Amino acid sequence: MSQFVASRARSAIFSLKPYVPGKPIEEVKRELGLEDIVKLASNENPLGPSPLAQRAAASILDQLHYYPDSNCFELKQKLSERYNLSPSSILIGNGSDELLKLAALAFLNPGEQVVLPQPSFSAYEFSAKVMDGVCLPVPLADFTHDLSAMLQAVTEQTKIIYICNPNNPTGTIVSREQIDEFMSQVPDHVLVVFDEAYSEYAESPDYVSGLEYLRAGKNVMVCRTFSKIYGLAGLRIGYAFTTPEIAGAIERVTDPFNVNSVAQIAALAALDDFEHLWTSQELNQKGKHYLYEQLNNLGLYYVPTQANFIFIDTRQDCRKVFQGLLQQGVIVRPGDVFGYPTFIRVTIGTAAENARFINSLRTVLENLS
Repeated sequence: MSQFVASRARSAIFSLKPYVPGKPIEEVKRELGLEDIVKLASNENPLGPSPLAQRAAASILDQLHYYPDSNCFELKQKLSERYNLSPSSILIGNGSDELLKLAALAFLNPGEQVVLPQPSFSAYEFSAKVMDGVCLPVPLADFTHDLSAMLQAVTEQTKIIYICNPNNPTGTIVSREQIDEFMSQVPDHVLVVFDEAYSEYAESPDYVSGLEYLRAGKNVMVCRTFSKIYGLAGLRIGYAFTTPEIAGAIERVTDPFNVNSVAQIAALAALDDFEHLWTSQELNQKGKHYLYEQLNNLGLYYVPTQANFIFIDTRQDCRKVFQGLLQQGVIVRPGDVFGYPTFIRVTIGTAAENARFINSLRTVLENLS
């Protein structure tokens, strides 16, 4: 590190851990010389993007010389009608990641605290540490948020609590009863951020959205995304619901034109593509139960999921399993990045992709035993 960087860069950035994404297909092709590759590492929709979104995106390619609508007016209007909330309560971001970072930028002063589940989505810790905030990680209990322990971690210096529901990487949810009790005790000076990136996949009748607590007048921000079930991860667009006052504060630190025109019109069309939504949910349900059956046959423990991925204990070094699967042309996510050195996280794919994963996993585990 140069003397200039060491002496002049903000000290907080040196505590940041770079985000490690799922390994890209092209990288595996280059490294291993493989052509037939299945990526089950990043919880992407195996059906691809919404067809309506694809057509809408193509329709404005001749308008790329214009700046996008900085206010995302049409998309906010559509979301406003869909969820019966004022457009002034809606934020649109360059992925929900940006909205998480903007919330920290707007509300977190150096030395103030955030309470977060561990393991969970790494953007919570990143956003807080960028602002020189103090992270208070609370371990999961039985792979699920320990809301009682998270409440106990709250102090006068706590500004934000993060709830990832369903949780990434475990796929678990916290129930309505648990969240009701939790929200009844959260102090008024704390912003509760519900990250609901996988909410469309949740099937449990116990699942509840943070929107209910927003409508009840709580200081809540509910983040969602078009990257998962809508299949628009490559366009980077997310949205959030909150109070008009909280939204106004966050908009003060938002860059103009932060969401591109193609993303806006594609997201607008995706919201009307109910056939794609339902087909994606059905595919996920069938794939989940197939994988459960096959993992049971292999004698492997897995965490029952309410998302589009499964957290699996291979009982082997996850890096060896990861590398073995790579050699088979199957990309998954190793669990050591989440603190679980024998686990892997696997996206639920198409029927063919799921079968290939199981066959490859069986081969790898036999070779390691």
